[in-house]
Amino acid sequence: QVQLVESGGGLVQAGGSLRLSCAASERSFSSYTMAWFRQAPGKEREFVASITWNDYTEYADFVKGRFTISRDNAKNTVYLQMNSLQPEDTAGYYCAATRRLTTRAANEYLWWGQGTQVTVSS
Repeated sequence: QVQLVESGGGLVQAGGSLRLSCAASERSFSSYTMAWFRQAPGKEREFVASITWNDYTEYADFVKGRFTISRDNAKNTVYLQMNSLQPEDTAGYYCAATRRLTTRAANEYLWWGQGTQVTVSS
């Protein structure tokens, strides 16, 4: 059982930045593909970014170069650096892990964190 704990969310003004962190309990963290998803009220959960064990990354189109996903296997932690935040980025952000090489499908991620709220004011 992999436990994931997110942190780093908060309230920020439009144009600001936040860095989310997700700490994993599993020793084999380095072999997992890690991803960030987000869910706004009344909307479906959507893919944001993912990173494989060998640092191959994928991003949702709406990221548009504003977000960067990275990982530190020595710390069992994955990060999401978010710049140029906009009110439409307001959502709960969730960290997830899978043994699949790479995927954007939420139902293919086996382990999820509890989420961290990001609120962007205009």
